[in-house]
Amino acid sequence: MATNKIQTGICFEPKLLYKITHVAKQNKRSLNAQLEFLAQNCVNEFEKENGKIAIDENTLYSK
Repeated sequence: MATNKIQTGICFEPKLLYKITHVAKQNKRSLNAQLEFLAQNCVNEFEKENGKIAIDENTLYSK
């Protein structure tokens, strides 16, 4: 299945990874979906306090 998502690698301390995986299961989400949810909430909160983050679409998708 094609996707426009960018794959990244994230390192976690084992205890934190265990706990966030537990939270994801409780929320009926995959670990990836939980991390995306938390990241989006973080950005939303930041933008609420600091204003919208400008995105240059040309730079965003250049390789």
